[in-house]
Amino acid sequence: MMIPILACSLLAFTIAFERFFYFKKFGTSRLAPKMLSLIEQEKFTDALALAEDQKSPVLRVISVGVLQRVTQPSKAMEAAAIAEITKMKRGLPVLDTIITLGPLLGLLGTIIGMIDSFGIMSESGLGDPHAVTGGVAEALICTAAGIFVAATTLIPYNFF
Repeated sequence: MMIPILACSLLAFTIAFERFFYFKKFGTSRLAPKMLSLIEQEKFTDALALAEDQKSPVLRVISVGVLQRVTQPSKAMEAAAIAEITKMKRGLPVLDTIITLGPLLGLLGTIIGMIDSFGIMSESGLGDPHAVTGGVAEALICTAAGIFVAATTLIPYNFF
């Protein structure tokens, strides 16, 4: 059961790494107040030019509102915001699944290890306690690994 736990760990690390760099490229959007000020002054072309070269999702949503200012800017901005949030949440359901699945895989590994330990005990009797304790230790390592993967995945999941 350690192989699926390891696979979950690698997948979680890959997604967390990708999401980190995805969000890092936005930086902080200090231009939003400036863009809103230009819009208040009805300098729509300048506001759109300000947002054009930026990667900020906030500026993209505001730009859609400026472009649709005659018809329904709030509806257009809402649709654009939903699209941006969808992009931002990409990969997070997988992290959520790993948080739930990690401990379950660990417990399954523990159960399988305990079954194996009792099988060894039934074959060799109680005369060889090291064979049984080694199996129990192996089983508990699986649980610890599953919980470790879940706990370390929870941090980036909540952060993103």
